[in-house]
Amino acid sequence: MTSQPVIYPVILCGGSGTRLWPLSRQQFPKQFVPLIQGKS
Repeated sequence: MTSQPVIYPVILCGGSGTRLWPLSRQQFPKQFVPLIQGKS
């Protein structure tokens, strides 16, 4: 039996993204920021 990858649910709400700045910016929206092990 192979192990399944762990799924981390993350809810990203609207807004200017100031808490994730400078990771999140207009050219790189917060839904594409790699938060866990370099993956988004």
